[in-house]
Amino acid sequence: MDKLADLRKSYERDELDENASASEPLAQFQHWLRQAMDAKIPEPNAMTLATVGPDGRPSTRIVLIKDIDAQGLVWYTNYDSRKGQQLAGNPFAALQFHWVELERVVRIEGRVEKVDAAQSDAYFASRPLDSRLGAWASPQSQVISSRAVLVANAAKAALEHGLSPGRPPHWGGFRLVPDRWEFWQGRKSRLHDRLSYRLEDGVWLRERLAP
Repeated sequence: MDKLADLRKSYERDELDENASASEPLAQFQHWLRQAMDAKIPEPNAMTLATVGPDGRPSTRIVLIKDIDAQGLVWYTNYDSRKGQQLAGNPFAALQFHWVELERVVRIEGRVEKVDAAQSDAYFASRPLDSRLGAWASPQSQVISSRAVLVANAAKAALEHGLSPGRPPHWGGFRLVPDRWEFWQGRKSRLHDRLSYRLEDGVWLRERLAP
């Protein structure tokens, strides 16, 4: 650990210029996401989700983006989990993608809403059977005595629901509706490129931020 302060990297892979970026953030994000997928980096759809509890303390975790369109970014989870309860009390959140191999970060902020039941049903039905049974088996974020509890719950769920488990009422999708985006591209000498998009009166304003 005495070498920790000496860890450094020179970012020289790419650049981010206003004239070469999209005028709207969704198009820019989709372009970068496609590049991350084409580069076959590990889990390009993984994103950090930050929420805030009633005590004002933030918490983060990794979730997977499952859909994106003009409305926003969608992921699925247990509504009774810690993040679900925090979003119920404070429906604003932040997301972050970190594509290390491309020396890029994308940050998104906005209001969060539940997706409609039909969309959650459709996605749940597309999941592998083990994952569907797992949604019934795991009391997410609750204290359990051992892993044996999960194994027993999974066996019980398989017995009760068989090969066609329906979506649990406590499980479904969230959508973050963005009002702010930031695209970060690492550059040499720590003079990184940062482009911010913020929504003002229905129009996206693009601005360069100092690194």
